[in-house]
Amino acid sequence: MMSLGARRIVVVKFGGSVLTDSAAYRPVAQFLAKRIDGSSEEQIVAVVSAQEGLTDTLERVARDIKQEPNASTLDLLWHTGELRSVALLTLHLEALGVPAVGLNVHETGLRAWPKDGVRRNFHVLCESLLETLRRCSVVVVPGFFAVTREETIVSLGRGGSDLVAVLLAEALGASACELVKDVSGYYTDDPHTYRKAQPLPFLSYAQAIAMAKRGCGLVQKEALEAGTAAGLAIIVRNLADDAPRTIVSAARDVKGSSGTEASADAEGSSACFAEELGE
Repeated sequence: MMSLGARRIVVVKFGGSVLTDSAAYRPVAQFLAKRIDGSSEEQIVAVVSAQEGLTDTLERVARDIKQEPNASTLDLLWHTGELRSVALLTLHLEALGVPAVGLNVHETGLRAWPKDGVRRNFHVLCESLLETLRRCSVVVVPGFFAVTREETIVSLGRGGSDLVAVLLAEALGASACELVKDVSGYYTDDPHTYRKAQPLPFLSYAQAIAMAKRGCGLVQKEALEAGTAAGLAIIVRNLADDAPRTIVSAARDVKGSSGTEASADAEGSSACFAEELGE
């Protein structure tokens, strides 16, 4: 585990389902300020997505100009959404008196290059990020993107901010990797439909990955696979400290109280269900 003196590093990711509008950045900043005030032992890397719906809006803008935009040009345009989130959250933290610095994707140190034409290799250059952490309590970085060998920006697919958080947590030896969503974790059933749905405090990676393959968007499949490879536990939660949360790790195989397998709300959609998840 990497630490800065007596302080430990925690990576916390906030997706578009949490950053729903411009007013949503303040409660996120208050959440982080409370964490810092309540613990003299934590240094936080906050990974942020674009505000909800902005990525789709930017894509429509691009396609209004050119029906099939160049992928790298579209990534460049999309990246403005994440940079906006970095700047807004950093400003709110500064307004609350929290020592915070916002970084762009090149400063974050996440590098990606093709592995076999489909998958990517990733490498994190931690020096700049660690140096920034030595100067402040919170470093805010963009999710969803990495930088190629050619120094161009490349997007990491829907839910890519989850992957950025996991990769940074592994590289930094973080004590925790928290993915903050608009729901408090995985449930035995869809909690919006079934009032008796029970939160699952633990879930195995095998189950979570199987659910993602079936279309569950709560946590990106590639992020779950990266967490598995790293031996890293992921905490899925919402902003409420007293709400349930789910720890996803290799150590647990969790079934619902009825004996059916777990289901989960999909971030940004209605719900997703897992049936007969074989290990």
